[in-house]
Amino acid sequence: MLFHTRPFAVFMLVVVPVFYALRRTPLWIPWLLCASYFFYGWWNPAYLLLVAYSTALDYLLVTLMERCPRLAGGARAEDRPPAPNPGGVNPATGASPPKLGERGARAVERNGFLPADNVLKSAFLVSTILVVALIAGALAGPETLRPTLFVFSGLVLLMAVGARQGSRRIWLLISIVNNLALLLFFKYARFVIENLNHLLSSLGTSAHLPDPSALMPYGFAYVLPVGISFFTFQSMSYTIDYYFGKVEREPNFLRFATFVCFFPQLMAGPIERARNLLPQFHRVPVFRLRNVTDGLSLFLVGLFKKLALANYLSLYVERIYDNPGRFGASALMLATFAFAWQIFCDFSGYTDMARGVAKMMGFDLILNFNNPYLATGLGDFWSRWHISLSTWFRDYVYIPLGGSRHGVWTTYRNLLITFLISGVWHGANWTFAIWGLLHGFGVILTRGLERSPFYRDRVPKLLKQAWVFVYVCFAWIFFRATSVSDALLIVDRIFRAAWTNPQVPALMLALVAVVWLYQFACESRLRSVLRLGSVRVALAVGMMLYLCFCSSGGGSFIYFQF
Repeated sequence: MLFHTRPFAVFMLVVVPVFYALRRTPLWIPWLLCASYFFYGWWNPAYLLLVAYSTALDYLLVTLMERCPRLAGGARAEDRPPAPNPGGVNPATGASPPKLGERGARAVERNGFLPADNVLKSAFLVSTILVVALIAGALAGPETLRPTLFVFSGLVLLMAVGARQGSRRIWLLISIVNNLALLLFFKYARFVIENLNHLLSSLGTSAHLPDPSALMPYGFAYVLPVGISFFTFQSMSYTIDYYFGKVEREPNFLRFATFVCFFPQLMAGPIERARNLLPQFHRVPVFRLRNVTDGLSLFLVGLFKKLALANYLSLYVERIYDNPGRFGASALMLATFAFAWQIFCDFSGYTDMARGVAKMMGFDLILNFNNPYLATGLGDFWSRWHISLSTWFRDYVYIPLGGSRHGVWTTYRNLLITFLISGVWHGANWTFAIWGLLHGFGVILTRGLERSPFYRDRVPKLLKQAWVFVYVCFAWIFFRATSVSDALLIVDRIFRAAWTNPQVPALMLALVAVVWLYQFACESRLRSVLRLGSVRVALAVGMMLYLCFCSSGGGSFIYFQF
């Protein structure tokens, strides 16, 4: 279900009034959960099983993690967050330290072979029985189910080991392995198998790996579930944060399930953290007219970005990029610049609409884009572009690798790995890996320069913004091209082909210029003027009139494919 369609309008006309009618009863959380599952199931009801499975497993793992002592099998001394102060509050997170008490002490005790804690004992016994049943089913059941059942038996065996050892680290490992396994199978399995088969063929062997669709249960198609990259990362961040003591365990399963699949940001983010969104589900929502008007304003801005800008720009981009060999340097350059604004307007438009829908119901989602094309350095760009994903990789990949704590070369290695993973996260294609590496090398090569007093104080701001935008656009070539060969062809023709008439619509250039100038105004002294009520109303009326008479129709969002 897309935000800019009639079914979503009907959906909101039902969900929001009922939500506010139930807000003083315990039923508003179950209502939000049902609405979120209906919203996702509109695409493909069968894949609701993935969301429910990932949610239930991570909830169970954190519940079991709570039964284990922090020092016996959890984080190592160097992994643990800073020690709490004498008042009992962690100064880094503001959270009180977990209370282990007698329950945590009993977790490491043994009654013979079994753990003394009754919950861990039950988990061990149930997991052991399930392992035997899954292996028996794999051996005796249909051949198509055999790989899936063997994989699940291995996962459940690891759960039995975790219960037997009382190890928080094993529970965390299961959560990470499970979420990444879902992501790797549905998003990357075909890409990996195709490349392995190509390698085997080039080596002259007759071996051939089957397509991953052969591993799907009967009746299920092998397709990329919409939003899988987002809800798996959101759920996984909860288990990681709990392991390190940054959040408390959420005891209410329905509330946790709503956090994982909250419909405004389920499909394409922003990727929320438990410490920001979960506490909002503990408070009774209060109806405020200001929330509704602010939410509608955000939604209108996002709708304008999507329908008036992104969709219109896509017409020119697709015409050029679908057959790059036919066009000259000027057309290819303008199509690349147009794509830079298309993907920004498409993705930031979605998150604006998501934040607007959430705001109408009284919830605040994090800012995901902050005028990224006004960045004065590549590091600054990544603090403005897809902020929720950038901070996710910073906190859960870059910092655990060592961050910048172990010297210059180790820092460069960690940056390169992080950007490579970030690139691959966007899709199963070598073009995305190259895009990530381009940004990684760009950040490494300019990191020292951007921190120098000369660059900060003496290089004109407009010049810094110009070179960053040009470099980002160069990297977008590999992101948008369908193959590495197409990307290299585009780069080659930009530098070597003739400069012919690009046949670019004047309206396209005018729209981009207006948006760019508006962003410059937002970061200038004119910002206070743009916040005036009369100016906001005038802009809203202008956007609505344009949408009524000049918008270019619907279409899916680019980031749904990620």
